[in-house]
Amino acid sequence: MVNYRRNRVAGGTYFFTVTLQDRRSDLLVREIDALKQAWRNAARRVPHLVLAAVVLPEHLHAVIQMDANTDDYPRLWQDIKKGESGSEWGFRSGP
Repeated sequence: MVNYRRNRVAGGTYFFTVTLQDRRSDLLVREIDALKQAWRNAARRVPHLVLAAVVLPEHLHAVIQMDANTDDYPRLWQDIKKGESGSEWGFRSGP
């Protein structure tokens, strides 16, 4: 197994690529309003600033700056992935 090194710094800026497990899906653009709502809800729990984001049918890229008091980006993505209903979007697990 690959040993990934993750640097967690309060107030840090991070680049993420997040993919759906089904790379043929168009879920992210088809359900863009639900994704935006899930992201807004997550932002209330894990404060951050979205510097840039690109949403494609089966994956997204984002540059995020965490709030000065937190480095908990794993929780941010966990909350976004849970979405409004608490069910998973079908995102791929792993780094």
